[in-house]
Amino acid sequence: MRFGSTALCLALLVAAAYPAAVPTQETMVVARSDDAQTTNAESSSPAPTTEATTEASVPIKLTKMHVTSEIALRYARTAVVTYIRNPAKRAQEATFRVLLPETAFISGFVMTLDGKQYKAYVKEKEEAKQIYNDAVSQGFGAAHVAAKARDSNHFTVSVNVEPNSAAIFNLTYEELLVRRNGVYNHAINLHPGALVPDMKVTVHIKESQKLSQLRVPEVRTGNEVDATDEDAQNSLAVIEKGNKDKEATITFTPDVNEQKRLMEIYAAKTKESQAHQTRWYGDEEENDKEGMLGQFIVQYDVDRSKSGEVLVNDGYFVHFLAPTSLPPLRKHVVFVLDTSGSMMGRKVDQLRDAMKTILGKLNPGDYFNIVEFDSSVEVHDLKEADEPEKKPTFSYYDSPQKPLKLLAPSLATPENIEKAQIIVSRLQASGGTNIYSALDVALDLIRFGKEGPPKTVTPSPDQPHAEPEVQTTVEPATETVVLQESAPKVAEETSVAVDEPVDETAEQLEPIVIFLTDGDPTVGVTDTTRIISHLSEKNSGRRRAAIFSLAFGEDADRKFLRKLSLRNEGFMRHIYEAADAALQLRDFYRQVSSPLLADVKFIYPAEQIKEGSLTKHKFRTVYDGSEAVVAGRVADGVIDFTPEVSGFCGVDDGFARKKYQLPAKVPVSKVKSEYLPLERLWAYLTVKQLLDEKDASDADQKTENSPENKALKIALQYEFVTSLTSLVVVKPNATKAVDAESVDDNASPYNRPAWSAGYIQPLSGGGGSVAAFGLSGVPAPQYSFASQSYGGPLQVQDSAPAMFESEDVADYDSFIAPSSTPALPTTQLATTERPNRLAEYHLEECSWAEEFLNSTLDALLLNVNGTQVTLKLSKDDAPKRPEGDASCGRATDGAAGACVYVTRCAAARDIAAAQYQDLYCTVNEGFAGICCPTDKIDVISKTN
Repeated sequence: MRFGSTALCLALLVAAAYPAAVPTQETMVVARSDDAQTTNAESSSPAPTTEATTEASVPIKLTKMHVTSEIALRYARTAVVTYIRNPAKRAQEATFRVLLPETAFISGFVMTLDGKQYKAYVKEKEEAKQIYNDAVSQGFGAAHVAAKARDSNHFTVSVNVEPNSAAIFNLTYEELLVRRNGVYNHAINLHPGALVPDMKVTVHIKESQKLSQLRVPEVRTGNEVDATDEDAQNSLAVIEKGNKDKEATITFTPDVNEQKRLMEIYAAKTKESQAHQTRWYGDEEENDKEGMLGQFIVQYDVDRSKSGEVLVNDGYFVHFLAPTSLPPLRKHVVFVLDTSGSMMGRKVDQLRDAMKTILGKLNPGDYFNIVEFDSSVEVHDLKEADEPEKKPTFSYYDSPQKPLKLLAPSLATPENIEKAQIIVSRLQASGGTNIYSALDVALDLIRFGKEGPPKTVTPSPDQPHAEPEVQTTVEPATETVVLQESAPKVAEETSVAVDEPVDETAEQLEPIVIFLTDGDPTVGVTDTTRIISHLSEKNSGRRRAAIFSLAFGEDADRKFLRKLSLRNEGFMRHIYEAADAALQLRDFYRQVSSPLLADVKFIYPAEQIKEGSLTKHKFRTVYDGSEAVVAGRVADGVIDFTPEVSGFCGVDDGFARKKYQLPAKVPVSKVKSEYLPLERLWAYLTVKQLLDEKDASDADQKTENSPENKALKIALQYEFVTSLTSLVVVKPNATKAVDAESVDDNASPYNRPAWSAGYIQPLSGGGGSVAAFGLSGVPAPQYSFASQSYGGPLQVQDSAPAMFESEDVADYDSFIAPSSTPALPTTQLATTERPNRLAEYHLEECSWAEEFLNSTLDALLLNVNGTQVTLKLSKDDAPKRPEGDASCGRATDGAAGACVYVTRCAAARDIAAAQYQDLYCTVNEGFAGICCPTDKIDVISKTN
């Protein structure tokens, strides 16, 4: 797994519906909670009286779960479809949970309850906040359920399922897969909460280049580092390749016995990992692990040319660059290691273990320093390895000030590495956390380079780190700009610098700071805003370093560390306090150990792209095993697209570097290819980078051209649930969707430690039960698969919204407000009733069809290659081809199938709207068909 922000946590509060003379209302809100503690408040309304019954409840049954991922050009669209049925004679509540990758955006959600649909819309958060605040003001409590996998977000929604009826949940999310250690990783969490009679995972990959690697490791817990080619492969995963190995379909259909086996493995591994975690009061990690299978992983890579890969389609382009066969650039790495009192015990043991391995992985020609800090800062001299080990002194809160001596870095020779390993093996934890002085010293070491500082610096009592009297800072070179009249203009790169006083190809070291801490700054400068501001200003010039921050455990200030790294060319990783923490540290270092390109610029002629459409196109460094991605919009009328990549790479002798240039010429096709998701890839990448820019900035004002405002507009247009938008679920009989044009302020996207802080309160009274299903994790104890009694069925009126907000990593509370409370603001919704539109065409279970439905024409309207395609619908029997069903190339499972009318295909109930555009066909005289697996034709739904 990637090591980053901790899991997003959601929770649910359920309150009973009360009899009322006016129509009742159900309001479900998922909103951000800034406090990870449970808030319980007494309702001012009287408790309802419920007639007692002795009839035993029949629990809700989870009948089917299908997960389908369509991956094209590393862009994955995943649909999670779950079927449940309530066989009881009274209403029961079911909770649908999905654990998402932290990099994913939810892009669609539809619930089908007793034949009626609840379609979700993405909207800004102002109305949601008002509903949330009104619900809290009525005195309803909240609870938190911790997510069970690293670097994941947790989506939860709870609904009432009527007696003897079915419910279908269809959630779609999207993400751009990241290349790490030479492969793309696609992870699907399989935590249904119960055994599933019909479970199937299908992953279809379609790339423009041949697949050079394709691995499906054994199902993992989701709490390990990335799998490698040495890990055991999943023997039950079926892999079928096609299209000259440019496509592959992976299917995984674990039966009940296999699910039981995976659950036992998951429980055993989780127990082993948790044995090394710090325990907190109220932690619910010992919950029953029933229903948790683990994480289904697909890893792959593609063949690539030395010139990169550029694809242009329908007015958009994407440019991939993953350099290979280049010698690594030499680097100067400064390890800044926290050994404060909070690192005592297993943490410092794991740090010692990891650093010994990491030092051994330094490349020949690299230089390194080791900076240790607690209350004071020490730059280690390799001569210490030849001296007897000093007797350690322990103090949790403080340690004596040590004289500070800045030293030149050491060359990574075998002898020096061995001495450094002896030094790190002696690390001891004691004292406070002086983050500012430690990083200030690290940047001085970077600035002085391999020559080292001109003199020793001794800190004063009032200033833990004083600047040297003599500095050898290399200031940025002044560029003289010459423009040739005949040269084409280049977007944001309109000049060529000449006569530079510094030789770019001379021997240089790539500067890297690897900074590990497990806490907040407690000594010296403790204002994190001042720390970031000063360090970012100081870290400039030609030796500007990438600062990678490692947040060890749950107490580190991840918001501060993330912002620090974003401002300084790096990223933050969360190192989880578990048995494999040392392995996590080593895995992180492997990702940044070999820089291949420096000062990388993607250059595009200005007349060939639309202004302001480029995503990030300058990269300080590109590392071995990673990939740089740039996307944008192509200007109208362009015939040939001619981008260029420039930068600097190493040379074989390792002592200098040379200019790196990759020109390309790509014809612009006028025909739209449906499988190339370039527009949504561009939108996703743009929103992600704008949100990073917003998080890195100190500016609070939101202007028309601010990163926040730009990100919000694109997220609303493409219906991405982000930290700026909310998911609103609307009753199917509402006459219009919510307005999606508003703008809202954004709260901080960070959370408290990911541990459960309470319990879920069932409805008062008796007579029903609660069950939780999904791909997220085990429900809280009260919501285990055993029945739980509560009050009678909730009575709901039209226009009842439900909201989900994503903060990337945050805690969320969900509310169902009782009908006796005052009407909450729902001005964005109309309340005029009308029948379920899909029911007229027998498409109740095909929730995706709502997006294309035109009731006036009795048809589905698709946009294909810029042309509107009309697919007729029947209100009577399903149309059939007189001469028999025609064959088709690729069905929903990736294999060949038959073209049939949509209602005849059971697999059509499990897809998303975007998938139908790839799978549609026509039956008879233009009726809506789908390429269906032959074993799914004319299969009666088990949920009816």
